[in-house]
Amino acid sequence: MTPDAEFGYELLVCRYAELVWHPSEGSRPALVSRQLGTKERRWDTVVIEVDPAAFERRREFGDRTIDSDLLHVVRGAPAEWAFYRDALPHPGYPWRYVRQAVHRAAGRDLIEKRRDGNRIQIRRKRPYPDWVERIVAVENKPDLDRSAADRLADQLEHDIETALADEAWLATETTGERVEPALLREMPVEAGILATDFSAGVDADAADVAWHPSDLAPGEGQRRDAGTETLRLEIAERAYGKGWRSFHDTMRPDCRHFELRREGRALVPYCAAKRKVPTARECSGSCSEFSPEPPQWRTNGWPIEGGPGKGFKRLLRRRREHERDLAERVE
Repeated sequence: MTPDAEFGYELLVCRYAELVWHPSEGSRPALVSRQLGTKERRWDTVVIEVDPAAFERRREFGDRTIDSDLLHVVRGAPAEWAFYRDALPHPGYPWRYVRQAVHRAAGRDLIEKRRDGNRIQIRRKRPYPDWVERIVAVENKPDLDRSAADRLADQLEHDIETALADEAWLATETTGERVEPALLREMPVEAGILATDFSAGVDADAADVAWHPSDLAPGEGQRRDAGTETLRLEIAERAYGKGWRSFHDTMRPDCRHFELRREGRALVPYCAAKRKVPTARECSGSCSEFSPEPPQWRTNGWPIEGGPGKGFKRLLRRRREHERDLAERVE
């Protein structure tokens, strides 16, 4: 395995999912993100399978996450002008917070608003689409030992019981060797197992399905409750806005030692000073090796708005946008 930490492995799993998803059932349009979930459970990798046509309509709302407060307004905004308190369902919290969300939504051009005397009226600009098909949760553990297997088994059991996701997977590294069967038997039978070998980097052949997952979605004629569906949509919106390349937001690409290195068809952060893939905690201003880019880097041969660090950020954002384009076009 190339990365020196679970964080690096996580990035490679995300890129593999972006290239191959679905690993056992053929290509599906999807977005990939990382470190998302709820207060009770955070998933390493999250795959949002999308309906391409509906996803295209979602993109008309912009590239940023629509958070839970804004979703309440955007999804409930009527086709014709109406007082916002008449148009929207009761939020379960004071209306003044909804009023703030109305102003934010209008400021982002998600809805229209106007005043009718002392009343704020709203109207939708376009219907918010049902763009999320399925949500898949992946736990990443490159080095699967007995203690790790026990912990992961409990976490995956939680995912299966709550059924917030439609599938649950474990991704583990083999580097050409078999994963110990006894450890895999510790996993719930409903969880899929992805055996990866990233020793030569990421490509479409870098993993095999060692166990196929069960479908955790409600059966025919059944539905999740409204609260769970809303929570799933909030997770999908965060995945849409964040993606998995957002590590540049918590690292210091403006350090002269920060690099992006290719691992097959993946780009991962690399610290030239420590000669490793750093974690977000390591790659910070408090690092003993941190050395800011010299001012001349930002003006000599680089765009005036920034040096290599800014260039890394632009590159990663363009990659995220490219993957959104692919998800929209696949049919």
